[in-house]
Amino acid sequence: MLITIIIIAVVLAILSRNPNIKGLIGETKVSMMLAKLDKEKYSVKNDFMLYTKGRKTSQIDHVIISVYGIFVIETKNYKGWIFGSERNKYWTQTIYKKKSNFYNPIHQNYGHIKAIQGFLENEDDAIFHSIIAFSPSATIKEMDVKSSNVQVVYTTDLLKTIQGYTKPVLTEQQVKRMVTRLSFVHKPDKNKRKEHVSKIRSTLQVEQQKVNSNTCPKCGGALVQRSGKYGSFKGCSNYPSCRFIEKKQA
Repeated sequence: MLITIIIIAVVLAILSRNPNIKGLIGETKVSMMLAKLDKEKYSVKNDFMLYTKGRKTSQIDHVIISVYGIFVIETKNYKGWIFGSERNKYWTQTIYKKKSNFYNPIHQNYGHIKAIQGFLENEDDAIFHSIIAFSPSATIKEMDVKSSNVQVVYTTDLLKTIQGYTKPVLTEQQVKRMVTRLSFVHKPDKNKRKEHVSKIRSTLQVEQQKVNSNTCPKCGGALVQRSGKYGSFKGCSNYPSCRFIEKKQA
């Protein structure tokens, strides 16, 4: 019996190091937390996928619909120090002086919000609240976020953050229609998840190829060397109509 327990513990420890498993664990914990919300006031939808224009997919962790708005939550089960800015394409994770970059989750969640807006046929940005929730294993060191509808918090503060919105922006009838419409969307299967991840990686590779050839991936303009407050950088020649800037990898 003792040997069986030890084997199970070892297997769980190994699985917990897998990024996909870690992410799933984090999402599950948040789902359990959101289940504590008053069901008379909040309707929760976890882990589903929507198709956007061009048949691209958008995998969404959690959405809460209430008269206080639509809360779109992106969970990050990371460790280490987290540094980020709302404007930058990449954020930085530091663990024992080792730095690594990851895609800005605010930008990622913005894509989720646009997918939901298209599906619900409601483009009113004022009713959407973007929340990025980090596990307590991470330490949010520096965060430059100025938009009033964007929050970067710990998962332990998630319920308090949601309940902090007390001004109604939707009617009960609107909420019911949106909840009914989302009820037809189901959790993606394993193949859909793999396809979604593959498309993301392919998009990032194409973007990097364009940058390597000095072509702006946003508008197709030429990338040129520029000088700024923090030194030289490569940016789009069509500035200010296009504000793309190449982000240096850690």
